[in-house]
Amino acid sequence: MELEVLKIDGSASGKKVVLPENVFGVTPNDHVIYLDVVQYLANQRHGNAKTKDRSEVAYSTKKLGRQKGGGGARHGSLKANIFVGGGRVFGPVPRFYHTKLNKKVKSLARVSALSYKAQDNAITLVEPFTMEAPKTKEFIQILNNIKAGDRKVLVVLPENSDNIFLSARNLDWANVITVDEINTYAIMNANSLVLVDGVQDILAERVK
Repeated sequence: MELEVLKIDGSASGKKVVLPENVFGVTPNDHVIYLDVVQYLANQRHGNAKTKDRSEVAYSTKKLGRQKGGGGARHGSLKANIFVGGGRVFGPVPRFYHTKLNKKVKSLARVSALSYKAQDNAITLVEPFTMEAPKTKEFIQILNNIKAGDRKVLVVLPENSDNIFLSARNLDWANVITVDEINTYAIMNANSLVLVDGVQDILAERVK
C-alpha cells in the first residue's frame, strides 16, 4: 500500500511511502486481536475492591440471647451478615487480574489491527513536526488540515514530544502515543491513525 506523506498544512510533501507488507498487509487474525484486547483491559484493573467479613467488623462478640427458648433463630453476635452493619458474605477481596500473553501472539495482534486500518484506508502519513508550545487549537488545526477526522484519532510519534502530548491531552477524541506505547487496543479503539513518517519503518523492524 502506497501513501502520500503530507505536510502539517495538508499539502503534499512530494514523498510517497510504501507501507511494509509484514505490518500493514497481513491477513488479520480476529482471535489474537480479541486475546490482546482482553489482556490489555484486564491489566488496567487494580483489583483493590475489598469488603469486611464477620471477622473484621467492629462489633461485640457477646451472645445476643440464650441458645434455646427464645422463639427465633440462634445468634452468636451482631457480626453476622443478617444484621445491619454486620460482615458481608462472599464480598470482593483484592486480587490480581493481570494475565500473560505470548510475545508472538501480541505481535500478530498488533499487525492484524494495523492491517485492518490499512484495508479501511484509515491511515494518514505526516511529515515529522514539532510544536513550540502546547496549543490545543494548533493541534486541532493540524488534524483538520490533513483530514484525519474528528472521531477517535490516534497519533503515533517516533519519540516522545511533551508539547504535542499536552496539546492533545484535553481532547477526548484524540490520543497521542509513541511507537513504543502502541498497542492493539489503542489501534482498534481509534477510527483513524496518523503516523509520523518513520514510525512505519520502526514497526517493520520490530516484527522481524
